[in-house]
Amino acid sequence: MTKRDKQALGQRLLAGFREAGAVEVAPDLLLPADTLLDLYGEDIRARAYLTDDPLRGEVALRPDFTVPVVQMHMAGGAEPARYCYLGEVFRKQDPGETRPEHPRDNEYLQCGFELFSREPQADAEVFALFHRLLAPYGAAPVIGDMSLLMDAVRALPLPEPRRDALLHHIWRPGRFAALLARFSTPAPARAVAASTAPLTGLRSTGEMQARLDRLAADADTPPLPAEWAERLTRLFAIDAPAPEALAQLRDLAALMPAIAPAVDRLAARLAAIAGHGIDLASLRLDASHGRHTMEYYDGFTFSFMAPDREGWPPVASGGRYDAMTAMLGGGRAIPAVGGIIRPGLLAELEAS
Repeated sequence: MTKRDKQALGQRLLAGFREAGAVEVAPDLLLPADTLLDLYGEDIRARAYLTDDPLRGEVALRPDFTVPVVQMHMAGGAEPARYCYLGEVFRKQDPGETRPEHPRDNEYLQCGFELFSREPQADAEVFALFHRLLAPYGAAPVIGDMSLLMDAVRALPLPEPRRDALLHHIWRPGRFAALLARFSTPAPARAVAASTAPLTGLRSTGEMQARLDRLAADADTPPLPAEWAERLTRLFAIDAPAPEALAQLRDLAALMPAIAPAVDRLAARLAAIAGHGIDLASLRLDASHGRHTMEYYDGFTFSFMAPDREGWPPVASGGRYDAMTAMLGGGRAIPAVGGIIRPGLLAELEAS
């Protein structure tokens, strides 16, 4: 499969996004690293190609389009807009201990669409657009909603520092599970030997004393009642056709009222998706789906998986990232949702 083939397919996808009213943009290939890496999360930070420029400081080869597109849009006034793009992104592909038989490319094409809009049906519009473009490939859609999980965690009967720690690691299921288990059992007492010696180290005396005070307070914090951990585990495990999953979420909302507004929004979104002629029974709703996507997604998420390609990444993925527009907007914000398609993977499907 040549680059020419992948580019040609990418151009066809780009034409589809332009037909949907998007303006084509081309963010720089070399981007300032500081803001980018803060927004991408640990996974992309570990896989970004970084270098130092004598004038610009630390810079990164473009690992993704969404963040620079948001930066560009928010600098221009945060008005409603539609953008599309096609170009290379660069990410290290860590093979782990055993090199895979078919390693993915470190440099590959992304073709994407970003919609900045206050319209309530924007999620459904973007999803339906991707669904239409990917229908010829038989890609299987999966949807989720990070706001469900975040609202559930924010409502846990825990002190704020513990809730913040769980929210910080919600995209890392292993660490999250370890923290949840720790907060669900009594904290062990930590005896700090009395000493008249001065505190020394790289941190200030005040910072070290504050840490000692937090450890002491942590030991006095009651554990999370078992029923809350069970409800959270039940929420994360929901994975079924969308109508069935929605019914399960409504049942769970009776026990976790904090998620009820997010469940209502999900129901309205599904109705809007059905309005685009998409059979809801063909959509898989995985409540934990967003935990395996970009960390800047804070609402609706989606992916399309290639048929019969075990081990492949999604051929397309996307979601809502309202909070990022506020972070980059300098006081302005606008709801936003978008996604990317990997033309190289689709070209491989066409060739098979």
